[in-house]
Amino acid sequence: MPERDIHQEIFKLSPSDFAFLYEECKLCYYLKVKSGIYQPSMPMPGVFSAINTRIQGSLLGKELKTLSENLPEGKVVMQEGWVESKIIPGTHVYLKGKYDLLVDGNDGHTLVDLKISNPDVGKIDKYKTQLNAYKFALENPKSGKPVKIKRMGLLVFYPDQVSYKDGEALLTFPPKWLEVPMDQPGFIKFIAEIDKLLAGPPPEEGKSCKWCAYRHVGETIAHTEDKPVQEDIPF
Repeated sequence: MPERDIHQEIFKLSPSDFAFLYEECKLCYYLKVKSGIYQPSMPMPGVFSAINTRIQGSLLGKELKTLSENLPEGKVVMQEGWVESKIIPGTHVYLKGKYDLLVDGNDGHTLVDLKISNPDVGKIDKYKTQLNAYKFALENPKSGKPVKIKRMGLLVFYPDQVSYKDGEALLTFPPKWLEVPMDQPGFIKFIAEIDKLLAGPPPEEGKSCKWCAYRHVGETIAHTEDKPVQEDIPF
């Protein structure tokens, strides 16, 4: 990995951007990190946030296996913890973000990312970079004591049954554990690609990026004296 130029600007990377924004449109990612230009936010339905908060809050201070015997051993010691890493060696970037749960076991810590979603195994590959980023940040913090991560995974909840009792509708959300492999060499290689991207000119936009398509249509309409008739919106 090349030696870092101490005079080059340092950029903050959010691990939560790796699974979607970076993969969907390199230009939108570049603009966010380098210029602070964000895609318009799409608020998450409140019900998902409410379920997430209640599950996490109910687990804090408890053994994870009280939820299910199929889950890793250990006590949940941190909920929605902020973490900031040192500058990643050989790059001009560092990590800052918020993980979901940290579990303290007998032989180390388990990093848990909670999802309200269909528990398909494809999510392992989708979120592995994000979890490896939190692992790096916890083990290489800007300040404070490092936390060694021995295991990490997705704790996925998805409703499968509904029943009615005493005037209430009761949904069952059986938890499923999806183990995420730890791959720090692969993560460092991924970060080096981002560092190279940020050091260069703006990249091409994602071919399927709806925000870029929206921007082009808006610019065309706003800067044309004879306003065109838009028949087919390209997104």
